[in-house]
Amino acid sequence: MRTRIEDFIAWANDEATAHGIPHEVIPPEVIPPDPHGNVGIGRFRRSLAWHIARRPNGLVALAIQYGHLRTTLVSEGYASRSRGGIHELVDMETVLAVADTTAELHEALEAGEGISGPAARRAIRTAVQAPWFTGTVINATTAHRLLANNNEMIHDNPQALLLCHYRREQALCHRDGIKETPSLDHCVPGCGNIVRTDQHASRLRDRANLLDKRAVHTPQPASNRLRVNADRLRAIADHHDRTRLTLQEAT
Repeated sequence: MRTRIEDFIAWANDEATAHGIPHEVIPPEVIPPDPHGNVGIGRFRRSLAWHIARRPNGLVALAIQYGHLRTTLVSEGYASRSRGGIHELVDMETVLAVADTTAELHEALEAGEGISGPAARRAIRTAVQAPWFTGTVINATTAHRLLANNNEMIHDNPQALLLCHYRREQALCHRDGIKETPSLDHCVPGCGNIVRTDQHASRLRDRANLLDKRAVHTPQPASNRLRVNADRLRAIADHHDRTRLTLQEAT
């Protein structure tokens, strides 16, 4: 794997040079030599974890992926599900993803965008404090402490086109009261943790238009279900427009 990673870097550099793409070339190479040495498996592991964790239900996939690597060099301590192993990695990636989501919401509100949903006012209060994450060193201890503070946790769910300002006592995705993070693959309409932005409303309408186009070429009764779903998505977007709050209105 180490050899393949180095071969990929060489291939990417050669391709960019051969195709003459100056805006993608970073002198002297597309992927310059790393001052810390070759990009080996141990460092590639963390980059892979970052991308997995930021996909829908990615934290579950991350636990499965790294939990099955027990004795290889790739694991290097992250494979164990014991204290100090996969749980610490998952906690850290969760907090880093939450920090990104909160910072993006802060920027959107500052730009005049609005949000809606049962947790909209809570989300605005949290987003106003988003710069608090800046400069914070995230280690396993810090991550665990932040995860225990529900007021700070805003999770992105791009598949459901919403944000989740998670509170265990209001969550409908699970009722056991144990989990410190939401089950984003089980979002339930009407949950008190839901937040939607203007961008979500726009994407809801885009998805509705796509369903209508598919319905034209789909036989009954499936086409009717597609149209009903499209109308439902537009209704959610319309409700957002009627109830949206801006940063100025909320404060």
